[in-house]
Amino acid sequence: MANDRASTRARLDRALIIDAGMELAATGVASISVRDLGTRLGADPTAIYRHFASKDALMGALLDELNAQAAASVDLPLDDWQGRLRMLSEATLASFTRYPAIGAEATTLTTHGSGELAAIELMLDAFHRAGLRDQDLVRHYALLASHILSVAAGIARARAERPEDEDDSPWIDAPLLADPRRFPLIAENGVLLSELQDRELFLLGVDVIIESAERAAARA
Repeated sequence: MANDRASTRARLDRALIIDAGMELAATGVASISVRDLGTRLGADPTAIYRHFASKDALMGALLDELNAQAAASVDLPLDDWQGRLRMLSEATLASFTRYPAIGAEATTLTTHGSGELAAIELMLDAFHRAGLRDQDLVRHYALLASHILSVAAGIARARAERPEDEDDSPWIDAPLLADPRRFPLIAENGVLLSELQDRELFLLGVDVIIESAERAAARA
């Protein structure tokens, strides 16, 4: 066993650490610890810091891998800009919920890596093909990127906390019990509010942004 661990330490590199981090995240854990990652690698956890300056740097590399996978999965023709944006959005949500401990980091980490850059270029290209330029172009990109990352990360965090949830989980995790005299609209719409689903709202937001881009392009 000692020889096996020595061998692992000798060949430890960034790619091996990222692969192990992805495997650990795929188990559904709520967070990734360097100690658990070291155990999975059969290496001293401190050895990981020879390849990543900090825990944030490690998580950024893992998140960038998810971004890269999502961008690479978009295989529609370039002129189908709406379809490409929807495919990227769905692929990002799928990756974040498959690896929730990584996906949940998207609200606080910016990777500046090649995966993130590929996703940004894809969104900018799509909105450019829609006819947007200058401020309309960058604002719609930023709006879509913020929506995808924040909502998908929130769903991923909820999935890590409630792994028993199905793919389409409720937006409100418990009925809203409100006094109809003080909160008449909540009481009136309580059933409809309870029927809202995370994934449905995520995709609706994507569609709203695409429709906004179409209107802006028509005005240009």
